[in-house]
Amino acid sequence: MTGSAGPATDGDVPAWLAGLGIPGLIDLHTHFLPDRVLRKVWAYFDQAHTHYGVEWPIHYRHPEPTRLRMLRDLGVTTFAPLVYPHKPGMAAWLNDWALDFGRRTPGAVPTATMFPEPGAHDSLAAAVEAGARCVKVHVQVGGFDPRDPLLDPAWGLLAEAGIPAVVHCGHGPLRGDHTGLEVFAEVLARHPRLVAVLAHAGMPEYDEALRMVEKYPRVHLDTTMVGVTFSEKMSPLPPDWPARLADLGDRVVLGTDFPNIPYPYAEQLAAIAGWAAADDRLGASFLRAVLHDTPGRLLGVLS
Repeated sequence: MTGSAGPATDGDVPAWLAGLGIPGLIDLHTHFLPDRVLRKVWAYFDQAHTHYGVEWPIHYRHPEPTRLRMLRDLGVTTFAPLVYPHKPGMAAWLNDWALDFGRRTPGAVPTATMFPEPGAHDSLAAAVEAGARCVKVHVQVGGFDPRDPLLDPAWGLLAEAGIPAVVHCGHGPLRGDHTGLEVFAEVLARHPRLVAVLAHAGMPEYDEALRMVEKYPRVHLDTTMVGVTFSEKMSPLPPDWPARLADLGDRVVLGTDFPNIPYPYAEQLAAIAGWAAADDRLGASFLRAVLHDTPGRLLGVLS
């Protein structure tokens, strides 16, 4: 499923984009975090063989200025630097950090997160008022139930505001106490206008993710780690994946998990290009929508 129509190396990406007439990449799923938090995340991935049974070397393990330069060199013009808490008391100060990072960093948009605790709605409302354009909700890492009544007003706020929520709610890479798309489906049933982006296309529950996209007109899939060789070994896509995207071209958005991926950025683009090449109904228009237009619309940088 990785295909061969896309860039072979990171250095090939700008010329590939130019050949397609795409003015740049808009990546809805990257991670920039306070240094001490990022160090802990990387330390966790250093023990990935214990956690996941596979090695997970961080491919872009560099200081923040270097990582930002690498994104620019790849042709990423806009990106959502996502943050996420794993315990109470973290969300508010992560929001402050992410809002500041988004304001002072060229190409970054301000983002926010949330956690089921008293004041969750007020904290999120303050972040939205301050300019947050995207919210990350990490059910697996946070270990919480997205149906928690403490989060219900926050979901309602996002649905009313039309701000996309990138929700990691699938069972991959590890099943959690409250993961599973059937769990998050109950949130959507309560808030059907929620602009939800299913992180990793709901991996490994791809079939259910596609059904949710078909049922709810504001649900999207992101491409983060989907279809690359690393993930195909653990959570292979359905063989008819490209055909099933044919009617969903404007509901799929670029996401990569940069910098926390164990392979070059170009591999994700090559996987997406492989889908586009595998079905005549996709092609260059699909690539432009996924890599630029749809994420740009969700983040409010394109009309």
